[in-house]
Amino acid sequence: MKFFLRGGVVWMFLLLFFRPGVAQGPPITGDKPIMAGSNSWTFRNLTEIRHTERGDFLRLPLELDYIPVSNFLVGVQLPLVRRFGAEPTTALRLGDLQLIGKYQFLRRDQTGRTFRMVGKIVQSLPTGPALNAEGISMGRYMGYYGSVAALETTKYGISGELGYRIDGGGDMDELRTRLGFGLPLLKPVYPVKQINLFFEYRSSWFTTADEYLLLYAQGIQYAVGQFTIEGAVQFPLTEANVSQSRQRDYSVFLGARYAF
Repeated sequence: MKFFLRGGVVWMFLLLFFRPGVAQGPPITGDKPIMAGSNSWTFRNLTEIRHTERGDFLRLPLELDYIPVSNFLVGVQLPLVRRFGAEPTTALRLGDLQLIGKYQFLRRDQTGRTFRMVGKIVQSLPTGPALNAEGISMGRYMGYYGSVAALETTKYGISGELGYRIDGGGDMDELRTRLGFGLPLLKPVYPVKQINLFFEYRSSWFTTADEYLLLYAQGIQYAVGQFTIEGAVQFPLTEANVSQSRQRDYSVFLGARYAF
């Protein structure tokens, strides 16, 4: 509990009093509540290469999202995963499949800005190996339930998330908060042509194991028309009481998305 009080409460305070949101483009390591028009699709990949003391991990997720109406999204994510540097080294194989649902319940648009909120559900199915690498592949049922909010303007964006994940077969129940800031470097134009810098935090209190993790990611994104490429480096700021097998050194994220 002391780890939650030291870190998680701080992020919950920020989420409540700084009205979270996003920048010109969607966050890199976080999520977004802003949806495109009805009957639209988005294909996304955000590959993570994670370095730890017990080996390196690769997660290559292929995600397809569909918006049947303007305030509802359904998606599926098929990740490919691999573990390196351990005996035996695993081959590239299917990880835990994820089913995604979002409902936008609040939207406030003004000139040059918009504020939106969604509720989200992510159900993970145990189709992958049990690599004991949180966020890579756990090989068991997990359900995540949360809310994402976003304030986007032509000059900046702020994003936030609060949610809880239930681990159906282990000790990785998690109270999660995210806070992200986006800074566009170019003047807004249409069609979109923008370079964004992102500063993103994730706070995780694993309630059953009483472990606390605080991560920071520095990223850059280039968006032109319907296509976006992005990259980020993420590393831990705090790993309080985290078992050695779950500790991480850093992660590199590389990805792209296409909306149609």
